[in-house]
Amino acid sequence: MKTEHQILFANARRMKALSDRSVDLVVTSPPYPMIEMWDTLFCAQNPAVKKKLSAGDGPGAFELMHTLLDPVWKEVFRVLKYGGFACVNIGDATRTIRGRFALYANHARMLQSFQKLGFSVLPCILWRKQTNAPNKFMGSGMLPAGAYVTLEHEYILILRKGDKREFLTEAVKKNRRASALFWEERNQWFSDIWMDIKGSVQTLNDKDTRKRSAAFPFHLAYRLINMYSVKGDCVLDPFLGTGTTTLAAMAAGRNSVGYEIDTGLETAIDRSRAGIVELSKQVIAHRLERHMAFVRQRTADGKPIKHQNIPYGFPVITAQEKELFIDLPVSIQSVEKNQYAVSYASDHLLELTAPTG
Repeated sequence: MKTEHQILFANARRMKALSDRSVDLVVTSPPYPMIEMWDTLFCAQNPAVKKKLSAGDGPGAFELMHTLLDPVWKEVFRVLKYGGFACVNIGDATRTIRGRFALYANHARMLQSFQKLGFSVLPCILWRKQTNAPNKFMGSGMLPAGAYVTLEHEYILILRKGDKREFLTEAVKKNRRASALFWEERNQWFSDIWMDIKGSVQTLNDKDTRKRSAAFPFHLAYRLINMYSVKGDCVLDPFLGTGTTTLAAMAAGRNSVGYEIDTGLETAIDRSRAGIVELSKQVIAHRLERHMAFVRQRTADGKPIKHQNIPYGFPVITAQEKELFIDLPVSIQSVEKNQYAVSYASDHLLELTAPTG
């Protein structure tokens, strides 16, 4: 099996080259309106944003920033297939302007845009980001009526275009079965609160580049891709950043295309790509090891496991897991500039699994 991945350094709103209904899944995290690190970007796109901020008009600046993002969501709706999902990681912003502290609810404003476009809004995920901050408050400390609760979570908005996706032919159904999740993964991943994924640690050497990038964690993108797509699907990220979505798509056996306006991130993306085969091996081995540990514990607890996975030969809880197989990337070739082809092992069972007895 091979997958194709393309990275385009162009304005994220210019996705005209993508055909209507050509993308199966969107996983992205846009610049967050009213977070100061993104002010320069929004002001460059629309000078009126700077005027609003300078005048102390926070709500006005907030709305102008979102009007710059709205065309992207319109394009996302256009290119998504019927039944396709969009997963958007966004955080609300807290900011003091002219001495007035306020919350700017980015997730709520974006949901309004998505609903107007025709998306079905599904239950979202609260991603609680771990923090090392010693204080759990902002404001006046121990004195009542002057403090604010800390903002320690972000949202993953889950949207669908149209009704449920259909899998009609036997080949398509077989691919879906091979793309299954483990029962225990399903139970953890399809929870509306995620507390087990840490924020992304930036390892770029250039300090200026670190400031421009707000990448979400690899495991967040990898999990979403496995939850809302099947092998061979096309995953789009219109705000690619350091390339996390494309890297996760490579590890998950999906195709991908990504757009990024900042050409300065090209080196960071290429550097990360070079290590994706080894990272994928670790991630896949961890998934399999966790499942086998789950099997051992369930067996020790005297609970039944009725089914057997065919490719791996280990027990699984449901019949839907019987054909589950996780493809392992073994090589990445550069097709042309910023375009890559990933090849996968047809048999990696002996390398990644161990006896379950």
